[in-house]
Amino acid sequence: MNAYFGAIEKLTLENNYFRRVLYTGPHSQLVVMRLKPQEEIGAEVHPSVDQFFRVEKGEGKVVVGEGEEHPVKDGDAIVIPAGINHNVINVSPNDDLKLYTIYTPPNHPDATIHKTKAEAMAAEKE
Repeated sequence: MNAYFGAIEKLTLENNYFRRVLYTGPHSQLVVMRLKPQEEIGAEVHPSVDQFFRVEKGEGKVVVGEGEEHPVKDGDAIVIPAGINHNVINVSPNDDLKLYTIYTPPNHPDATIHKTKAEAMAAEKE
């Protein structure tokens, strides 16, 4: 197992995929994401996975629990403990929301690339 080194801000800003796993370790996983205008991750709960988000570009909102909404923008960090319902939504009608996330423990197969949200949804059904 090797350590990961990368220019995370540059990689996040250059990412044009819905989801791209950059690194998977035994206890964590680094993923860059892009939400198109008005796109959202979709409400989800990870029963045994904590999740950290960092917004690098754009404006959005994070909905947690029973509808508690928090606006987010470039430079904001969000930590979602395991078992908490959450969603990340790009509120812009024109601009991408670019962010990276760290799952602890890993949540996706290593080296996963989902070019679109539809591709990600199809893979999760399998």
